[in-house]
Amino acid sequence: MSVFIIKRLLSLIPTLLLASMLIFLFVHLIPGDPAAVLLGDLATPEEVAALTTEMGLDEPVYLQYYYWLTHVLQGDLGTSIFFQVPVLTVIGDGAETSILLALMTMIWIITIGLPLGILAASRHGTIVDQLCSGGAMMAASVPTFWLGLYLILIFSVGLGWLPSSGFPSLTDDGGVFNLRYLILPSLALAAPNAALIIRLVRSSMLDVAREDFVRTARAKGLHPTRIAVKHVFRNALIAVVAAFGFTFAALISEAVVTETVFSLPGIGRLVVQSILRRDYPVIQGVILVIVVLYMTINLLVDLAYARLDPRVSLK
Repeated sequence: MSVFIIKRLLSLIPTLLLASMLIFLFVHLIPGDPAAVLLGDLATPEEVAALTTEMGLDEPVYLQYYYWLTHVLQGDLGTSIFFQVPVLTVIGDGAETSILLALMTMIWIITIGLPLGILAASRHGTIVDQLCSGGAMMAASVPTFWLGLYLILIFSVGLGWLPSSGFPSLTDDGGVFNLRYLILPSLALAAPNAALIIRLVRSSMLDVAREDFVRTARAKGLHPTRIAVKHVFRNALIAVVAAFGFTFAALISEAVVTETVFSLPGIGRLVVQSILRRDYPVIQGVILVIVVLYMTINLLVDLAYARLDPRVSLK
């Protein structure tokens, strides 16, 4: 397995190089001048030109990419144009909120998606199956921002149970009780993803239930619960693991709308604000970190496959 991991890590090098080139090119195609945005509308053309030269934005794009890549290889993602601090510091400030939001959302997805998916598969063709499948379809079709606003209206404005916006750090006053700020946004973000897991678990279990080894287990007289858990669900979980892995990675980038609705100081909101400010280093740094996260999740999913399915050989 160690040989497989080394090969996969080496194969990531050309992928990351290509990804960095595309990221840098697309970011610099964004209309607008960072110097003009930073100085404001009252700045003269001479002041804008001077700041552009000072930031090195007047040099050819390939030279700018070379300088940026050289620093990235040294662990330096550059300095934010707007905040005037290292990009890693800016990302770190928003990482706590986004990671905690993603973790809490995954908890909702697992606790809702897995049981309902198993229930729908075990009650295939019944009213229970129809309710679970219909509810999943409805949850998947509801816009996240719409659901978030209604959650705020009901649980914050109407009942006053939960806060409607913001998120104090866990190191601030309140400690772990500050996680209550993330309950509503995590629910809004979990709804469409839990619906995906419900449908995936249901379809995977139904596919596995038609396999010969399951019919053999039934013929041997094994208890239906044991067949459902040990034979059907375990084999169906192989397809679900990939969905869980990529769902977690996607939550970091999908949280843009949710963090905006709930005014959360996370990575998604940071990207939106950085685009408006034309803060190139922050945009490039965040997207590159997300790409690395996706690749890491992909590697972990492959390792999980080998753990769950002995037929998979990692060589």
